[in-house]
Amino acid sequence: MIKIYHNPRCSKSRQGLEILENSGKEFEIVKYLDTVPTEEELKKIINFLNIFPIDLVRKNEKVWKEEYKGKELSDTEVVKAMVKNPKLIERPIVISGNKAVIGRPPETIKEII
Repeated sequence: MIKIYHNPRCSKSRQGLEILENSGKEFEIVKYLDTVPTEEELKKIINFLNIFPIDLVRKNEKVWKEEYKGKELSDTEVVKAMVKNPKLIERPIVISGNKAVIGRPPETIKEII
């Protein structure tokens, strides 16, 4: 089952959702600001993306700049920051099987569906 971690207020996330809707495939929508991933879920997503946790952080968010910018954080601390402040999670994220992509640009979603 395909899963999209979606923020309806984000234009890129809405574009990613539209790509999935047009694909004709079944998928699940996770509004991650309402249903925040656990640390374990986030680690699994990061593993599927094959990136470092810091690469999933939206570094221009106010909370990042005020609370975390310039600090030496371990991978675990970065994951904890994203769970505590889910706005920090880059979006949209689409998972299919054990593969995932960040939909920036949204067309990258087509690579795994």
